[in-house]
Amino acid sequence: MQGCLQLIHMSSENSTVTVRLVRSFEHRNFRPLVYHGVNLDQTVKQFIAFVKNDVSLRTGLPPPFKKYKYDTMKIIHQAHGSKTNELVVSLEDDDKLILKEDSTLRAAGVANETELAFFCEDDYRNYKANPVLAW
Repeated sequence: MQGCLQLIHMSSENSTVTVRLVRSFEHRNFRPLVYHGVNLDQTVKQFIAFVKNDVSLRTGLPPPFKKYKYDTMKIIHQAHGSKTNELVVSLEDDDKLILKEDSTLRAAGVANETELAFFCEDDYRNYKANPVLAW
């Protein structure tokens, strides 16, 4: 099954997408993962399933990152665009930047060299309501 998932997500387009696994907004605890050959015509739901599977099997990631309840992706940065001042993820433009599961990556605005945040929506909403950093 894993080999089949790989085929769905690879493409001759060679789009590179960086996914930032956000474990904690308050503590700025995140890990970037780079995916090459991403098919931008797959649905967001398919890509989320692929990344969740990859994260659970990836060596070198601490267990808290592997077992976290990721469920939402949001565009952080696109190639040749401006970056946010937020260190983890921007709290603005959720309606435009949070990816909808039934959309394709391309239709959602993902292009080559896009950086996405992958996080738990409940944690994001709580942080957005009270954006305090813990040290």
